[in-house]
Amino acid sequence: MKLFRGQWPILLVGLIFLAAFGLVIAGYWRRGALVLGIGVAVAAALRLALSDDRAGLLVVRSKGIDLFTTTTASAAVLYIAATIDPLGTS
Repeated sequence: MKLFRGQWPILLVGLIFLAAFGLVIAGYWRRGALVLGIGVAVAAALRLALSDDRAGLLVVRSKGIDLFTTTTASAAVLYIAATIDPLGTS
């Protein structure tokens, strides 16, 4: 359990991703995409707020590069989720 306690940031983001994938599987792919974008934004916020030691597996590169890539990916996914035509789905 001590191993998981130190990795709570990535576990939190993983739970958000699981919820997003659950929505997609249930047929709510636009909502799933929105939750996925929110999950990436949460990862960006955690990477910004936490030190390298506390961020655990969210640390990939330097804080600036991690923040830039996750923020850009989140903005792209959120934009696509908000603007894509639903094609008769939710």
